[in-house]
Amino acid sequence: MKYIGAHVSTSGGVENAPQNAHAIGATAFALFTKNQRQWQARPLTTSSIDAFQENCEKLNYSPRYILPHDSYLINLGHPEAEGLQKSRTAFLDEMQRCEQLGLQLLNFHPGSHLNKIDLATCLRTIAESINMVLDKTNGVTAVIENTAGQGSNVGFLFEHLAEIISHVEDKSRIGVCVDTCHAHASGYDLCSQPGFSETFETFDRIVGMDFLKGLHLNDSKKPRGSRVDRHESIGDGDMGTQPFAWIMQDARFDDMPLILETPNTENWPQEIAMLKDFQEKTG
Repeated sequence: MKYIGAHVSTSGGVENAPQNAHAIGATAFALFTKNQRQWQARPLTTSSIDAFQENCEKLNYSPRYILPHDSYLINLGHPEAEGLQKSRTAFLDEMQRCEQLGLQLLNFHPGSHLNKIDLATCLRTIAESINMVLDKTNGVTAVIENTAGQGSNVGFLFEHLAEIISHVEDKSRIGVCVDTCHAHASGYDLCSQPGFSETFETFDRIVGMDFLKGLHLNDSKKPRGSRVDRHESIGDGDMGTQPFAWIMQDARFDDMPLILETPNTENWPQEIAMLKDFQEKTG
């Protein structure tokens, strides 16, 4: 079964996210548990935690299909000691907030070398950051998101993700989220049938499908290989609708959160309905 949703607003409190997801016809959702553009935030209150969990239960949202995202400021591969420590502290807080809410996943961008350290050192530093935070938390899986490779960001090749995972000590608490826009922008072919098949066969060979914990479903404003991260509504970008139909008709993507991060939030109900329609047309 497919679980489809979007990255919904938490305006007024995290407890509002389940209702916002339900309002667009979602069976999964993503959220920020704090302001994504600030380093620090007020602790979650007991009332917010309780209300979030009650609303999830009432609206049938299992933690398995909720994919929170951490702050955009965090860089777990930061080349400088101060920035690295700040990022590790913030990532630990994000993981602990997920623990408090009873969530099982935390999606994050791996990091950037900022042209100050080599790629291998950056990837190893990211893994060390993950190990440090996993040691201090329980029950939450760290889910690495592939990137478009913009600027000095790492993680745009499946080999980067595999290298990070290879240095993570607890393999049971590490996973990957594949963003379709990022994969397209980084050069992977999702738009032809042979390319789509080859891309996920390559992912399975290099990373392993067992590590796949979710997908971000985004079209791309920019062409394949541009290394520019610009999301577009499904069917309105360079990718078209066909890759998303293939995803919805592929059993490998069952039983995981499939999350829209497309820019026109008013279109989310229609996009979710379209994805569900693709699924019904299997075969």
